[in-house]
Amino acid sequence: MTLTPSLAAGLGLEELRSATLAEVDAAAALQHRVDRKYLVPLDHARRLITCLAGSHHVLDLGGRRTTSYLSTYFDTPELGAWRAHVQGRRRRWKVRTRLYAEDGLCRVEVKTKDGRGATVKHALKVPAAEYGQLAEHAAQFVDEVLDRAGIPVTAKELSAAAEVRYVRAALADLDGGSRVTLDGALSCHRDGRTATLDPAHVLIETKGGAQPAPADRLLLGMGVRPVSLSKYIVGQSLLTPGLPDNDVRRLSRAHFTTGANPSPLLERIPAA
Repeated sequence: MTLTPSLAAGLGLEELRSATLAEVDAAAALQHRVDRKYLVPLDHARRLITCLAGSHHVLDLGGRRTTSYLSTYFDTPELGAWRAHVQGRRRRWKVRTRLYAEDGLCRVEVKTKDGRGATVKHALKVPAAEYGQLAEHAAQFVDEVLDRAGIPVTAKELSAAAEVRYVRAALADLDGGSRVTLDGALSCHRDGRTATLDPAHVLIETKGGAQPAPADRLLLGMGVRPVSLSKYIVGQSLLTPGLPDNDVRRLSRAHFTTGANPSPLLERIPAA
């Protein structure tokens, strides 16, 4: 994966005070949360960071203020996870393995929605060598989480369906408990094809409670509105032939380009 160290400079992350991973986790882990997403031009994102400098810290990992993510998403042969999202079902779900490239850390993550529409995320740390697969203990974890959520899908029905890659900066309000992530260099990969986000845009996610966070109010003041935009859903919508047209695809076409995949799907990156 080609890293994009310039994202930190482009966003002006040097304006923010730093925070350690322990500080961010202690203040704003938010495994049970409401997510709001915004697709914004880079200059809007930089304005947002300037406005948040007084209240937010940026996650700093030994002097590094961005991290490269690789996420392999798993789905049924009928793309049950994709269809549940596109059709707006209450019991939506996602299963993925996520690799933090520079750190060689890997997790299996299962995301579901509760009865109030909030996102609930469960995670299991696994060896980096298991990125892109569901080993026995990971499959058991997936089965337990999906069963508790009332989702009639098991790990044995799932296979790797797409990979998403991006570079992320993470901000946290250590007092208020909300988080903001900013993702650039975003690309989705499937079957030798790739869909790439316009490099002049970033995907912003706010993660907090039911009430809008300061970042949400600032973005609203800039005229930016939330969008329903899942990275995995975008990838499938743009790269899988024969899927029905949908709002996600129509929104994505304005900001994503598709073409040949420059590197293999499920590329492995060795642990650091």
